[in-house]
Amino acid sequence: MKKIIVVLIVSILMIACSSEKDGNMVVEGTIKGLKKGTLYLQKMNDTAIISIDSVNVLGDGNFRLTDNVESPVMYYLTYDGNANDKRILFFGGKGNITINDNMSTFGFSPEITGSPNQLVLDKFLKINNQFKNQRLEFIKKEFDARQSKNTDLIENLEKDYNRMIRRKYLYTTNFALSNSDSEAAAYIALTELYDANIKLLDTINKKLSMEVKNSIYGKRLDKYISKIKSKENK
Repeated sequence: MKKIIVVLIVSILMIACSSEKDGNMVVEGTIKGLKKGTLYLQKMNDTAIISIDSVNVLGDGNFRLTDNVESPVMYYLTYDGNANDKRILFFGGKGNITINDNMSTFGFSPEITGSPNQLVLDKFLKINNQFKNQRLEFIKKEFDARQSKNTDLIENLEKDYNRMIRRKYLYTTNFALSNSDSEAAAYIALTELYDANIKLLDTINKKLSMEVKNSIYGKRLDKYISKIKSKENK
């Protein structure tokens, strides 16, 4: 009898923690190797990360999570409260999104389908990661040059680094302009060009479609540009 009660209690808890609510965004998939644990669907709320939905995964690694999305935004898929800083960052939106990953490399290279904005973001990240690698190389070279007190090399490295940054900004701007009908364009502008010349941000903002302008990231971009311009006019 006690065993039956325990089984019933466990079953009730699993149902309670599972994603049973309705939502216009459904995130489902499989985390291979996840035998037991809790997956959380999270997103930013102002400056804090909040949990939107959660599900207990037991045995097969399959999961289903939902949320009501008014405007496409970035979400986090985390494991057991992100205790090990492992997470999957993805662009959420209305519809069905499938995420497949492996527990041993959780968050490193997940397969994400069903999100148009994610496709745009992935294309950008492929090139942007090359710029990040170049930046790391410059940091190492500059460190070595300063250790050896090679002032000429330091000066040349600074010039080359600044040229690389300008190429990155121009590439990012052109990419956003080419995808002005995607909320990912506004997100990319906010996260990658926040310290660039305001003219680049303004150019992107003016080219965005009305739908993107009225999105969460579109409004944030417009507000950020207005804030910068007001500071410059003081």
